[in-house]
Amino acid sequence: MQPDWSAIVQQHEHRPYPLPDRAWHMTMSWLDLLFAHWSFDPAVIRALLPEGLELDTYEGRAWLGVVPFRMAHVGPRGLNWVPGVSAFLELNVRTYVTAGGKPGVWFFSLDAASKLAVATARAVFHLPYFRARMSCVERDGWIEYRSERRHRGAPDGEFVGRYRGVGEAYSSKAGTLEQWLTERYCLYARNGRGRILRGEIHHEPWPLQRAEAEIERCTVADGWGTVLPDEPPLLHFVRRIDVVGWLLEAGSGSRVVSTP
Repeated sequence: MQPDWSAIVQQHEHRPYPLPDRAWHMTMSWLDLLFAHWSFDPAVIRALLPEGLELDTYEGRAWLGVVPFRMAHVGPRGLNWVPGVSAFLELNVRTYVTAGGKPGVWFFSLDAASKLAVATARAVFHLPYFRARMSCVERDGWIEYRSERRHRGAPDGEFVGRYRGVGEAYSSKAGTLEQWLTERYCLYARNGRGRILRGEIHHEPWPLQRAEAEIERCTVADGWGTVLPDEPPLLHFVRRIDVVGWLLEAGSGSRVVSTP
């Protein structure tokens, strides 16, 4: 069943800045999602960012997240049911940045099980999507997730593990690390000319749960100049959140759909 997309934008008091003053164009639902976050020396992550983005830190530390989940209802407004592109598995590696005063997300990689979704996202949204062999099944309350990057020219990257939510869902409190990590309403991308673009999104406050995870293998971040620390990650689980999104825009505010 399709969510009530128009109702999502009616709840926006929790946003750190106003909604875009133009119509939204995209929909998506994120399901069975794990946030696994590790803390880093800021110098390590800052060296990996493109010009035009400033590393965002919390109490002097940078953070890198590995986020496996399922995608559904992905597509343009009214066209989010296309087989092979509207529902697929995804796993991203991300950090946190600011540009023009807006905190957002920078993706090092987004592995996906749909060839069509990968090709579309790379061409239209300038995001580093990569093809991957992936599986996800829920068994005995655990989400069992596997991903192996299989994209020509991309470094190897694998995730094997299982995870589950623990306890009741809740909204993060203002000023906390978990709010800083999750309540972000834009992403940044870089087009082929090196220009930084911003993509706005909107959703309700994250319905977080505490999480447990047994991660057997996680090398998805190795190819981007990082090695995940040995200490256990900070974990959160989200059963579902529905999202609307806007077209990419450049820093000047002019919309950009696709730039060579």
